[in-house]
Amino acid sequence: MEYGTIEREIFGDASPDVVFEVISTPEHLSQWWPDEAEIEPVPGATGRVVFHRAAPEQPKVVPLTVVDAQPPRRFSFRWDYEAGVIPGQNNSMFVTFDLEPSGEGTQVRMTETGFRERGWEAAVLEHAYREHSAGWDYFIPRLGEYIAVLVSSP
Repeated sequence: MEYGTIEREIFGDASPDVVFEVISTPEHLSQWWPDEAEIEPVPGATGRVVFHRAAPEQPKVVPLTVVDAQPPRRFSFRWDYEAGVIPGQNNSMFVTFDLEPSGEGTQVRMTETGFRERGWEAAVLEHAYREHSAGWDYFIPRLGEYIAVLVSSP
């Protein structure tokens, strides 16, 4: 296995405008991905996501920097880097959500890269890749479920 790129796709039963809001604003992000989010969907904006699920008494706080925000087509960010450093190709993960209109909804393609660029030894690289891959396997279906609930609510 090459451990370089994670890709997931899902169909969202909503317009690209709605899906963009769901993947880029704190009030929606916290419904399907982190437990808390502080972010502005503006290139260069910094924020964080917080996960309580694994150990509520010790939340995992992960810094995040928006790289690109092109409503309603693309949202990308760097994350999972050391606090206080400027995120770049060799010290962070890079996530892109590409949104494509499809019929009455939106085809969502999520891509995460940056694993090999970190310079980790093989065992660390494999562990990080598998951990992130399992995470997206859990969260991407939640994204689809949340979009469905959101558009069906009056």
